[in-house]
Amino acid sequence: MACPQPVVETKRKLEAMSQGILEVYVDNETAKNNLLKLAASLGLETGVKEEDNIFTVTFLKEGEEKSAQISAKEKNLLLTADTLGQGDPELGKILMKSFFYALAESNHLPQSIYFINSGVKLVCSGSPVLDSLIRLQKRGVQLFACGLCLDYYKLKDHLQVGEVTNMYAIVAKLTEGNLIGI
Repeated sequence: MACPQPVVETKRKLEAMSQGILEVYVDNETAKNNLLKLAASLGLETGVKEEDNIFTVTFLKEGEEKSAQISAKEKNLLLTADTLGQGDPELGKILMKSFFYALAESNHLPQSIYFINSGVKLVCSGSPVLDSLIRLQKRGVQLFACGLCLDYYKLKDHLQVGEVTNMYAIVAKLTEGNLIGI
């Protein structure tokens, strides 16, 4: 399974369990480490075995999870591009899709997400992250696209999710100090 799929599937199975032991098998160090981070964020005990390049990560769930995660509800995200990170644009598209998939699966959602510059392409028809954004909106995350940017890219008629905003509203969030650039 490609990242973040092992973490997402494991999290779903753990949420479905009230208590017990769950064993997850992964074939690489990164997936193993991501599962261990998940366990730490949920306050769960784990064990790891390796045999023939297969990692067995064992989760022990005893009743309620002791979440170590901080609520992101007062946080707002600012997306400035339709790719994530610098470097190869194809990898950036894959990372963006993975980011929004993982965010849509998260229990700790931002209050809102602002899309500017080429980031507005993500909320328009044909976007590879549209399903995740629709899910986020249904879960209460507010989505805002810069109207000037939509006009620039001639996408105003293609907006599929969220609503149009302006730079004044974006600056207001930025100056509150709770806008995180992605």
